[in-house]
Amino acid sequence: MPEERENQAEQGFRNDFVQRFADHWNAQGGPRSEGRILGYLLVADDEAVSAEQIAEGAGVSRGSVSEAVRRLRKAGFVDLVETPGERTRRVTVDEDVWGGFLRNERAYLQRQKALAADALERLPGLRPHARARLRNMHDYMTWLDDHHDALLAQWEEYKAAREG
Repeated sequence: MPEERENQAEQGFRNDFVQRFADHWNAQGGPRSEGRILGYLLVADDEAVSAEQIAEGAGVSRGSVSEAVRRLRKAGFVDLVETPGERTRRVTVDEDVWGGFLRNERAYLQRQKALAADALERLPGLRPHARARLRNMHDYMTWLDDHHDALLAQWEEYKAAREG
């Protein structure tokens, strides 16, 4: 009986975690269902899970799983893995999903920097306030990209110190 109550409490917290994670994800502009799916994957006991398990565990429709997994995969948050004896692939989240996000962020920074540079070059008639916004966009992306390698190295050092 105490073990059953412990399991219920743990499941209750998992459900709460998924909801709260979805709230944070949604507050940053992401779809709530996508946040529920990533939240579920973060606390899933299995290394890789099926779309059906995701739909049930995240409390979303099966159709929203496919769409969200495509977006999350493109952003570098999840990956698909083959499972021996199964025709479908399962969804997995790397143990260091946030470090992976940081590694994948470089392409985004470079695209945004190029977009700002293109706008500065091709819109010579911009008023000073608009030009300043674009210059800050370009320079911020440049600055962040210049520090990107250091951030990754510091993250790896932090993890090594934590584990050591």
